[in-house]
Amino acid sequence: MADSLLNRRNSLKVLGATVGLSLLPEINLAKPAPKPAFTYCLNMSTIMGHKLGFVKELEVAAKAGFRSVEIWMNSLEAYLSGGGTLADARKRLNDLGLKVENAIGFAQWIIDDEAGRNKGLDQLKREMEQLAQLGCKRTAAPPAGATKDPGLDLKKAAERYRKILELGDQTGVVPQLELWGFSQNLNRLSDVLYVATESGHPSARLLLDVYHLYKGGTSLDSLHLVGKSAIEIFHVNDYTASSNPATITDADRIYTGDGVAPIPRILQALRQPDRPLIISFEVFNKNYYTQDALLVAKTALAKMKTATKSV
Repeated sequence: MADSLLNRRNSLKVLGATVGLSLLPEINLAKPAPKPAFTYCLNMSTIMGHKLGFVKELEVAAKAGFRSVEIWMNSLEAYLSGGGTLADARKRLNDLGLKVENAIGFAQWIIDDEAGRNKGLDQLKREMEQLAQLGCKRTAAPPAGATKDPGLDLKKAAERYRKILELGDQTGVVPQLELWGFSQNLNRLSDVLYVATESGHPSARLLLDVYHLYKGGTSLDSLHLVGKSAIEIFHVNDYTASSNPATITDADRIYTGDGVAPIPRILQALRQPDRPLIISFEVFNKNYYTQDALLVAKTALAKMKTATKSV
């Protein structure tokens, strides 16, 4: 009798433990999905030759499958001059599921002429305030106005870059120092690295481009010197085997993978370990401008995805 009672008690303990385990929440032992290495973005230069206007540019990008875009300030200004508002623009962006990652403008913040530079600073501040209302946190800061004559004092350029970074502190929009390969100043990685470093500002960032690196003659073996946090957005495109840095122009850029640029190597050097690198397709190809804008945008996205498969 005692043995039977003991066995019954043991059976109840096992049963209780089994029921208790069945009531525990199910534990998912699967590994979390890896973070995407890249965010695919469309720079509106790619379809600007179609002269669609600000709203239709956004609609084409969204319909093509993009969720991130780079807008051009002249297109936004034309929209606003035509009666559009920043509030309406932001609503359209939200309705389309788009995020403005960066903006392209040409304020002359870096030039030696003080009056012209102050005018450029006012322009840039106004643009930053507009972009902040769209939820955009970046704007390009190329050496506009200082491209024809060499000899820009890079120490002064660093001081001027710091000044617009401080505007970024006020507006929440960070200027990305852009390398222009065709310029007589800031046309090599060493130039923009110096200016960004010498600015002494924690928000300093670089904006690089496959074409501009090639055009300016920067060695790709130098890319490892760029800190991972210094690049948030990178312009992708390609060029043909017959291209020459001395003669290649903006209009010669082509789809990624259609040329000979070592895109996987470049992206491998710049990709982020802890967050996606925004890669934005930027070309000014007149042949593409004669084609259907949606087809161009779709092709750009498909070829970007193909180009990053091996990265």
